[in-house]
Amino acid sequence: MITLDFETYYDKEYSLSKMTTEEYIRDPRFQVIGVGVRNKAGSAWITGTDAQIARELQKLNLADDTVLCHNTMFDGAILGWRYNIYPVGYFDTLCMARAVDGVEAGNSLAKLAERYGVGKKGFEVALAMGKRREDFSEADMDAYGKYCLNDVEITRKLFLILKQYFSASELRLMDLTIKMFTRPRIVVDATLLKEHLQELRDKKEKLLSEANVGKDVLMSNEKLAALLIGWGVDVPIKVSPTTGKLTYALAKKDEAFVALLEHEQLRVQAVVGARLGVKSTLDETRTQRLIDISSRGSLPVPLKYYAAHTGRWGGDDKVNLQNLPKKSKLKESMLPPDGYVFVDADSSQIEARVLAWLSGQMDLVDAFANGVDVYRMTASYLFNVSISKVTDDQRFIGKTVVLGCGYGLGSKKFHEHMKSVGRNMDLLEAAVIIKQYRNTYPYIPMLWAEADRCLYALASKELKTSPFGKRPNAVRLLPGIGFDLPNGIPLKYNDIEEDVEETNKRQLKSTRLGGNREDFMQYRYKSRNGYVKIYGGKVVENICQALARNIIAEQMLAISEKYEVVLTVHDSVVCIVKKSEQEEACELIQNFMRRRPAWAQDLPLNCEVKYGDNYGNTEKYVHVVV
Repeated sequence: MITLDFETYYDKEYSLSKMTTEEYIRDPRFQVIGVGVRNKAGSAWITGTDAQIARELQKLNLADDTVLCHNTMFDGAILGWRYNIYPVGYFDTLCMARAVDGVEAGNSLAKLAERYGVGKKGFEVALAMGKRREDFSEADMDAYGKYCLNDVEITRKLFLILKQYFSASELRLMDLTIKMFTRPRIVVDATLLKEHLQELRDKKEKLLSEANVGKDVLMSNEKLAALLIGWGVDVPIKVSPTTGKLTYALAKKDEAFVALLEHEQLRVQAVVGARLGVKSTLDETRTQRLIDISSRGSLPVPLKYYAAHTGRWGGDDKVNLQNLPKKSKLKESMLPPDGYVFVDADSSQIEARVLAWLSGQMDLVDAFANGVDVYRMTASYLFNVSISKVTDDQRFIGKTVVLGCGYGLGSKKFHEHMKSVGRNMDLLEAAVIIKQYRNTYPYIPMLWAEADRCLYALASKELKTSPFGKRPNAVRLLPGIGFDLPNGIPLKYNDIEEDVEETNKRQLKSTRLGGNREDFMQYRYKSRNGYVKIYGGKVVENICQALARNIIAEQMLAISEKYEVVLTVHDSVVCIVKKSEQEEACELIQNFMRRRPAWAQDLPLNCEVKYGDNYGNTEKYVHVVV
């Protein structure tokens, strides 16, 4: 393993604080000032012309070693994109700290050095702003080199401490995630995107023209509200999450405002449509960003390893490929290299399967295992009809319940959700459906109650370690920490305690007579942004998502042994395979995605595999038995 750290030119406008990593490294202004390295032979600061730095890096034979950095996505990209050096593997103390200390902990090198007592980060980088390599005096360059080598040593020491928490599999996952960015393979169809961008702009202009209202009015909450009020519209309001005061609810996420698209006055419809078209620039911004990237090279996939509390990956570098719409020109513009196809394997209902399995709801587990239409089966219970007589509308409700009500969703929020997806039902019907769901699958609510007892144990500082759910090999309660998971990285609830104010409110609202305070207790745990509420249903959700992530991770590693994985999105794994091997690859990848982990041999898994010559237009693979 070789530890290294690049120091690069930056100024007030050209810096990582104002640019993405990809944009910064591929910019013509980019310049390496020097690089600090440490291997078995010792430490060295390498500087000089770009050609001299390249020669010294080549001498290190990095292609035969694993490289360690803090934020390896940056340093690894420099190695590959600027020097054509691709190490056999990558480690990253930033990724490791995110998993061990939590995504909210603050994991800069300076904070980690202080947290673990492995030195103190210097400040020389601040003095280097605006200075190109040729601007450094010999003394300044020497000081900068010592600063860089100090960072290298801090990074090495951090790795030696943090590696104890990681299995070989998790280190491979970290490496695989970094390679998605440092070794970009996806090609962007810029022509398609430019056409799409023009369509977006034309649509926006059309909306503005139909509204016959200036952009200054559309973009101002106060002016737009005044206009609508003048037309007799009841303008929706909300409590601002920023100020805590009442404000106009005029954003695309404000349901009451979006509902005005169906207002009886056509002019109201036009203005609201124009406002949403003008204000909602995400698609336009993403399209332009991908066009810009295409002008510089292939599309690096920036993913954060352990981005979420549950260990799931997350988008990074202002290119969030985790939430692209299913039917999107952006997805269609993403192409594999010539001679290859994408294979997209998506795990089927994995959280619902994990929930049924973990809770011991065996009739549901068996239904999944036997290929029963679980949504139709659930609807038959909810509406007390035979499976053959379940309507499409009832099946939709059954699907919504199976996928959305397993974590304690109440009747009021269920009612609101159904309304938001265009299914009108009264609150009483929603309450009946929720009650029937819980009666039909009673082991799931029992799991929520068990999670509440675990929260009490954690908040009360009880020292008893115990299994959670019906699968002792999967999850265990860890006193003072949270829950142990199969990958060895705990699901943590830092500084968990009773939320006294919320407990008192709940007790006062209760219509029950008597009862212990424990029956009403509410909890919270500490994050960087303050305390976060936590309850049994949410704990179950966290655990199921974390277990699903563990399963996908194992499957992704298995696939990567055979094919090049270029992306993971939630519960799917995307790889590229040679076009001549697509049928064989689809079948093999499908088998990988159905493979049950050692800690869950009785958990039935399934998947859907698609393949195609772009990411947005894929064809479902169906195995044909001859």
